[in-house]
Amino acid sequence: MNEFLLVAGIHLLAVMSPGPDFAMVVRNSLVYSRRTGLLAAVGLGLGILLHVTYSLLGIGLIISQSVMLFNAIKFLGAAYLIYIGVKSLLSKRESKKEIEAELKSEFNNEPAKKDLSTAKAIQVGFLTNALNPKATLFFLALFTQVINPDTAIGIKVLYGLEMSIATFAWFAFVSVVLTQRHVNSVFSRVKHHFEHVFGVVLIALGIKVALSSSK
Repeated sequence: MNEFLLVAGIHLLAVMSPGPDFAMVVRNSLVYSRRTGLLAAVGLGLGILLHVTYSLLGIGLIISQSVMLFNAIKFLGAAYLIYIGVKSLLSKRESKKEIEAELKSEFNNEPAKKDLSTAKAIQVGFLTNALNPKATLFFLALFTQVINPDTAIGIKVLYGLEMSIATFAWFAFVSVVLTQRHVNSVFSRVKHHFEHVFGVVLIALGIKVALSSSK
């Protein structure tokens, strides 16, 4: 139980710290809808399961020790963040009628006209988390330095499931808070500027990821 609480606490602090995952959920929730934000949170939770799986198989250690593999993940992750950032910067301003239609859809719990598909929304969250090289190093450290090597594999799997669920729960909470009616009504009028700001943020995060080191 002590180990479980330690692992859960360390992971929760890491999840709540600002980074690519947080930026992507905020963007998807406000630019698209609560539904898209929640689905992105599902994708992030699935990304956690990927990290847990290869850490348990020992592949995480191989990745951390191989400059080529680490750099491949690093640059793919950086390219993806920059790609989404550029798309945000190139977004077009919506007309007043389009904004009013989106607000009406949101308030009536209907799908937004320009919402992402279920698969696409989950994919965005999954790729953002799965291609984050810092997440690779975090889980490697967690499974080699924090979790006792003698801990049963079944218990380690439970740790992984808890971290996946906690990740989803935290970002689902963020999405729900950001998509409250009064927040949405204010945000919809400055959505275009927000997308540009977050485009710059995502590009900056992509550059930061590209310059990161495995050390």
